[in-house]
Amino acid sequence: MASERDGSNTTRVLANQFVQPAWRVALWSLAYIAVLAVAVFGNLIVIWIILAHKRMRTVTNYFLLNLAFADASMAAFNTLINFIYAAHGQWYFGEVYCKFHNFFPVAAVFASIYSMTAIAIDRYMAIIHPLKPRLSAKATVGVIFCIWSLAVVLAFPLCYFSTTRTLPSRTFCYVAWPRMADDAFMYHIIVTVLVYVLPLAVMGITYTVVGVSLWGSKVPGDSSENYLGQLRAKRKVVKMMIIVVVTFAFCWLPYHVYFIVTGLNEHLIKWKYIQQVYLSVMWLAMSSTMYNPIIYCCLNSRFRAGFKQVFRCCPCVRALSYDELELQSRRLRPCRQSSISRVDTSILSKSKSFCSRGNRSKMKSEQFNKNS
Repeated sequence: MASERDGSNTTRVLANQFVQPAWRVALWSLAYIAVLAVAVFGNLIVIWIILAHKRMRTVTNYFLLNLAFADASMAAFNTLINFIYAAHGQWYFGEVYCKFHNFFPVAAVFASIYSMTAIAIDRYMAIIHPLKPRLSAKATVGVIFCIWSLAVVLAFPLCYFSTTRTLPSRTFCYVAWPRMADDAFMYHIIVTVLVYVLPLAVMGITYTVVGVSLWGSKVPGDSSENYLGQLRAKRKVVKMMIIVVVTFAFCWLPYHVYFIVTGLNEHLIKWKYIQQVYLSVMWLAMSSTMYNPIIYCCLNSRFRAGFKQVFRCCPCVRALSYDELELQSRRLRPCRQSSISRVDTSILSKSKSFCSRGNRSKMKSEQFNKNS
């Protein structure tokens, strides 16, 4: 996604006028490697927490699982490749990977933001219309499949038109649109609307309604502790997802603005500092893949317990017994009660059998006395 516009424009400039000093390339390399490491490792931990613990297999967490998979994949397959191509202006990875490199980020971003949108709609239905049936596990998997199918359809033109071009001094990876002057800009406008403006508008409306319902309405004076606990839990989930959405919007806004502005004024591509602007904008967009695990760990006790299990070997991490209970079966407490009741029942049955044996022995002694 990042190299789509970059490649199509740099084909018009044969000389690489954006050569950077080694120290600057080293600093950018560290910044991009940090994003790669945190994003891949953090999202893999999120995937493990959800798949390895039955309590975490909820509708919301299935969409978070899809979000983590998309973020980890985009960070692994595109972050460093984007940086190498943007910093060197030279494509080293062949035509097949050029097609994948332009195709996959759009599909992954589409899957990410529409997973967030699905969570927002699910929260809306659960809080505003609690009596209506919720999504089942099969229905959730079906929604995720539809999201990825639409993502592939949207990103397919990039795969189809992507190609490489080798010149005496450099090799480019770019999207060879039929109308090079107009198609690239129009496609990016469509992508911006479908993977940024539209889903953010839907989430803005749904979370506004949900927020008014959760924080704006008065809590009844005689509410039970159970009701207040459920209200606090709902508020925590909604608060966490709002922070996730706002972070995504903040990280990707400069990226979309950059391509719209350079599309309207192509002379900016030759500006002396445009490469530094592009690397900054692209780093911020790619960094959106690493923030979600940090947000989950800070704002959700169950995810925090899972992260503590992973990092329990670190001296600065203290994993308590309560943290282990956070990821146990949600029916732990009822089972404990039922085990107590089974113990009580067994004691009563033993006492009854003891009494019945005592009564039989007493009857036998009385019968013996009568006979004697």
